[in-house]
Amino acid sequence: MTWFESFVLGLVQGLTEFLPISSSAHLRLTAAFADWKDPGAAFTAITQIGTEAAVIIYFRKDIARIISTWARSLFNRELRHDHDAQMGWLVIVGSIPIGVLGLALKDAIEGPFRDLRLIATTLIVMGVVLGIADRLAARDEAGGRHRAAKQRKDLADLSVKDGLLYGVCQAMALVPGVSRSGATISGGLLMGYTRESAARYSFLLAIPAVLASGVFELKDAGEGHTAWGPTLFATVIAFVVGYAVIAWFMKFISNKSFMPFVIYRILLGIALFALVGAGVLAPHAGETAG
Repeated sequence: MTWFESFVLGLVQGLTEFLPISSSAHLRLTAAFADWKDPGAAFTAITQIGTEAAVIIYFRKDIARIISTWARSLFNRELRHDHDAQMGWLVIVGSIPIGVLGLALKDAIEGPFRDLRLIATTLIVMGVVLGIADRLAARDEAGGRHRAAKQRKDLADLSVKDGLLYGVCQAMALVPGVSRSGATISGGLLMGYTRESAARYSFLLAIPAVLASGVFELKDAGEGHTAWGPTLFATVIAFVVGYAVIAWFMKFISNKSFMPFVIYRILLGIALFALVGAGVLAPHAGETAG
């Protein structure tokens, strides 16, 4: 991997990680379109450490409060009913599905799941799911001629069951094209949470899973096509760009619809199917290039 490739891939990672359009799919597609070698699951996992560092800094006050209260609640019974202490447990519970499935499906994640036809399918299907979830949220917020606006849930209403369902949604993002934020936000909206609450919990829930995955994949960095230097450079680029994107995204979702992302996902999936069908791209393009 050249330094230019690492710069572009780090930029793509930072731009797409927090948007519901799938960063892993865009890294895969960038390599395929540029006729570069597929950066692979290890490169993706490690560069995601950069974007998660952006999450930690952006939500540093929330994270510090949750960790502090959760740790103190282990010895102080009175704190166990505190929302922040419960959030600590809910993040742990919600991280279980992706941890189990990530280890069980490791070979598939690094191989068959990177087929461009599968990525096109997940882009379209999850785009439709996000669109439905967004429309339901908009209907609740706006109400109608014969119904009042419906109050949606926030993080104070998060239960163990909902936290686990969020975790199952996050685990779906092991397949490139699904999108971690897209799946968890869609799940949250379908469970009746506000856009902001769904996104906030999505980002907090991703921290342990992404950091654990990145550290686990460190052993594979520097092997074959992906060298240590370019990988670390891409991680730094992803951090800088990712911080700017998350700040913008949290403001965007406060009063905007997800429909632009829905349309983008569906059009990209259709275009990808067309390119593979026309023979312009092979289903495994990039895996032997460069």
